[in-house]
Amino acid sequence: MEKLHYLLLFTLLALTSSLVASAYDPSPLQDFCVAMNNPVDGVFVNGKFCKDPKQVKAEDFFYPGLNKPGNTAATPQGFAVTPVTVEELAGLNTLGISFARLDFAPYGLNPPHTHPRGTEILVVVEGSLFVGFVASNQNNNTLFTKVLNPGDVFVFPIGQIHFQLNVGKDNAFAFAGLSSQNPGVITIANAVFGSKPPISADLLAKAFQVDKNQVKAEDFFYPGLNKPGNTAATPQGFAVTPVTVEELAGLNTLGISFARLDFAPYGLNPPHIHPRGTEILVVVEGSLFVGFVASNQNNNTLFTKVLNPGDVFVFPIGQIHFQLNVGKDNAFAFAGLSSQNPGVITIANAVFGSKPPISADLLAKAFQVDKNVINYLRRQFN
Repeated sequence: MEKLHYLLLFTLLALTSSLVASAYDPSPLQDFCVAMNNPVDGVFVNGKFCKDPKQVKAEDFFYPGLNKPGNTAATPQGFAVTPVTVEELAGLNTLGISFARLDFAPYGLNPPHTHPRGTEILVVVEGSLFVGFVASNQNNNTLFTKVLNPGDVFVFPIGQIHFQLNVGKDNAFAFAGLSSQNPGVITIANAVFGSKPPISADLLAKAFQVDKNQVKAEDFFYPGLNKPGNTAATPQGFAVTPVTVEELAGLNTLGISFARLDFAPYGLNPPHIHPRGTEILVVVEGSLFVGFVASNQNNNTLFTKVLNPGDVFVFPIGQIHFQLNVGKDNAFAFAGLSSQNPGVITIANAVFGSKPPISADLLAKAFQVDKNVINYLRRQFN
């Protein structure tokens, strides 16, 4: 009996530690939990009340306007951020991810700050940024810096002090994904010297006094997202350039990744799922018809929207979703995903192109079609 008690205790501790280590925001227990401010008929989950799933609509996962620059003249640093957190986009509630547009005047600065609840992954769209983060005391407060140009990606680990500086004579802007629906911001100078009430001057005077040598800045850097993917290589006219832990080693354990999605005219990213990550997408060029299908629990409801440049849409973790270019010109988008390795399961390929194949009789019965139809579909994916 005593051995059984020890076994149960060990199992509980192992389970608890694995849950703590696996995610920063709690994993969702439903398809979505659209936030609402009115508690009537709501359930308090993860800091926000949830809307009745029967009242959820596509607009709950949609946010427009990231094609418009922020007002950098409003701050002395010449910097502006347009956040898309759960406060701006209710559909993000419980999904463990958010997004932002960062604008910089010439020589504008996003001053040293931390996100206490989220890792940030950033891609430069225009201009050149000098970026960096400072590791913790444990790692000798090592500074990792890099100059980023359009298409370059950099990762700022959760809770680390970091900054971005426009080193050009022209405006610059970037997009960022963050691994929390509400990552928080602590601007170091404001917090230390502008707290309310103020920290004791004697204390600050005393505090301010008036190695992991194999890790380098390149481990958090990835170039090339300014270059279009080869959409001619697929019959659907679609290409994805992923930046997961496989491409960027610095993402390991940080719970986020990024991607560039390119579409030929009328190109399609076919129905697929990410089994380990929610996706938040912003259109940069062109117009995309996008959608996702809720689970059986929510009657397989289809949520769709046409997105134009600057529009944002959220695809909840594990839901079947797609994107279609509805224009005559090329289109592209950036996406953040709430896992270092979100995975992809393309529905048609998995069902009709598995190795070894799923029984044709089984598929004919599941899809309620003649077996000849199944055999035809198999030939397309083998």
